[in-house]
This record gives sequence, structure tokens and C-alpha cells, in this order.
Amino acid sequence: MDSDTRERVRDFIAKEVADWDDEVIAVARFKAFSGQRSDWQPSYLFWKHLIIKVATHFGFLLIPPSQVKNDWFNRGGLTPLCLDHVLSLMYNEGDITRTVDLVDPTSGRFSQLFRKVSNLIMGSATPDIMAEESVILTALLKDKAAEVVKQLSENHWNSSCIITMKKFQDICGGPDEASVILRYMSGCRTAQYLSVHKKEFIEGVKISLSAAALSNISNLDYDVLYLIWTTEKLQQQLDVIDRRCELSRKSALASLHSGNRKLALRYARELKLVTQSREKCSSLLNRVEEVLGVISDAESTKKVSEAMQIGARAIKENKISVEDVDLCLRDLQESIDSQKEVEKALEQTPSYTDIEDEEDIEEEFKKLELAVGKEAQVPVPEKTITSAEGSAALEAAESISDAFSGLKLSDGPAGKPRITQVVSEGDKRTNLDKQAVQV
Repeated sequence: MDSDTRERVRDFIAKEVADWDDEVIAVARFKAFSGQRSDWQPSYLFWKHLIIKVATHFGFLLIPPSQVKNDWFNRGGLTPLCLDHVLSLMYNEGDITRTVDLVDPTSGRFSQLFRKVSNLIMGSATPDIMAEESVILTALLKDKAAEVVKQLSENHWNSSCIITMKKFQDICGGPDEASVILRYMSGCRTAQYLSVHKKEFIEGVKISLSAAALSNISNLDYDVLYLIWTTEKLQQQLDVIDRRCELSRKSALASLHSGNRKLALRYARELKLVTQSREKCSSLLNRVEEVLGVISDAESTKKVSEAMQIGARAIKENKISVEDVDLCLRDLQESIDSQKEVEKALEQTPSYTDIEDEEDIEEEFKKLELAVGKEAQVPVPEKTITSAEGSAALEAAESISDAFSGLKLSDGPAGKPRITQVVSEGDKRTNLDKQAVQV
């Protein structure tokens, strides 16, 4: 750990623990555990949670025990005497684990079997955690593995993917972190290590992007790994060629500005050769990517075919006829079409925010007043309504209804629809007569 990281860790601890500099409390915390567990349980929980909090905050997947004791919690040369006991309890409770407890998938099968047997034999003995080079925080290891799967899922659509070891190390944050995460994922059967010997030794990882366990490695997986490795190599070569092109272009322009046409011509020829080389490399890269695309499409088609076979087997086992399936599909399509029509109608329905100016609304009200006033001026004698009169009344009602339907509302200052009261001329006269009688 460098000095800058050490200072940042100590500043974080001082910020998280308000009484970290209190001498009396520090003496009680730094002393060794003694007596029954109930006596020192609060102190143990304090150190345990603080270690987890520091490691999680800074993303320390691999934690050297000696560094935790001598660097993290060093107060003027004083270190916690209880920290050895704390780390041992954390190991026994599963909060931390050792690298050797995780099977290395890059080793041979015989080596893996020997490691498992050794762990079973030595499993009863409590290891000396302080003697370990580094330990692994279990909770952070699970989170890191989930982040790897999430990041790969954003760029791959299949249920699994194959990447080179270099890319896996870049995603994990380094070769040491990648080794630990690969060990853990291999134990969960969500990742498998594979390698192929071509002109170079190529390593890769097949990772499951779903909760399902991976199937066995096939010959196609090795071919896909080689193709992916080839694309990465070609892309690296393209990046180098692009830098050379840019350098040759700048050198040619600089030579022209300085008046050295001979040197500029030489850079121009070099630029032409580099450009031709780039075209060939780009063409080869496109061909390899096309092959990978064909393989991916073939895998998707295979999965669709398998799903169809499973569906046909289920139909046969449940004694469902083809007509029943066709009828269900038609009903489903009709339901989808109906839902689309409803959504389309809702989109076309005008909202109260789509309104016109207040002057247009006043004009609508004036037209409405005139229409209602004319209807109110027509005397209606009390007699039996004939069919002709009934139809006339119906037409009048329909005209009023049409006037109301053409009415548009506007939101008031408080966001509520404004409502204007309409009073006919006949009602006005009646109100005036009543006021005269009262006087």
C-alpha cells in the first residue's frame, strides 16, 4: 500500500469513527480479548464492521492481514492486539476466506483433486490468518462477480459469452482480482476456464449471463475463443496503424510548411502505404466479425428450435390439438389489436392542456347563450305532444347537445376548468319581475 492510499484509509477511519482519537476509548478497543465472548462481543463487532466498511469503500478485494493491522489501524505506533482474534473469527464465520480455499480452474484436474483432498484433511484445523499473504472479503467477492456478469450482459444477448483472459482481467481490475473472481465463479459453475494452443497460447473464460449453470466446453467454444482473440489482435493492429497514419500526415504537412517538398513527398508515400495496410487489416477484421455473427445467429436459431421441440412435446403430452393452439393464438392477437386501438384512442383524445384562448371560449359561450335564448322564447303550450312536435323538440335538444359538445374548457389560475354560468333572456326578465314585486 502506498503512502497516499494509507493516508486516505486513515482519514476515512477518522471520519467514520467519531471517537477514534479518544485515548480512553482507544485503550479499551486496542486491548486483547479476554474472558467470555459476551465480554468482548461489542468490541469484536466494532472491528469486524469497520474492516468490512473500509474494504467496501475502497474496493479492496484482497486484504493483506498484516497491512490491516500495521497500516490501517496504526495509532502512533500502537496497533490493536485483538486484531488476530478478530480476523480468525471472521474466517470461521465466513466473512473472509483464503485464496487457497478456492479451487484454481487454470490448474489441471489432478491438481484440483489434490487441493480438494488437502482442504478436507486440513479443514478441521484453524489456519493462522495473520500468516496469509492476503484474504478475501466474501461479500465484496460476490458483488464483484455480479458486476462482471452485469457488465458483460450489456454487450451480449445470448445466455453465455466467451471472452479472452486479458479482457476478463481488465473488467475485474487486474490479474490478481481476476484470478480470485474466476475461482469463485468456477466454484458456482457460472464460469469456466478454457485455453487453446495455436501460434500462441490463448486463454479465455466462458461466463454464464443467467442464473443457469454452464454446459460443458465444446470444440466450437475453442474456435470462438480463437476468433475473438484474432479480432482483438486485429483491432490492436488497427490502432497502431491509425497512430502511424496520423503521425505521417502531420509530418508531411510540417515538411510542406517548411518548404521541404522532397521530405513531404516521402511522408506522403509512407502515408499511402500505411493506408493500404489499414484497408487490408480492416477487411480481415470485418470477415472475422462476420463469422462470429454467423455463429451467434446459429446458436440463437438452435435455441429457438429447441424451444419449439419442447413446445411440441408439451402439446403432445397434454393432448392439445393444433386447432386449440391456433384458436388461442387468434384470441391473443385479437386482444393485442384491441389494446393497441385503445392506446391509439387515448393518444388522440385532447387533454385539458390543449386549449385555445379565452376569447374563443367566450365566443362559444355567446353562441350557446343565443341558442338557449331562442329556445326559451318559444312558448310551449300545455297539450299533448304530437309526433311532429316531438321530433322538433328532439332536434332542438340535439342542437343544444351539439353546442355543448363543441364547448372547450380552459384551465383557470389554479389549474381547474373555468365554468361560466349561462342565463337566458327569459330568466333575466323573470328575475327583474320578481325584484319589482318585492319592492
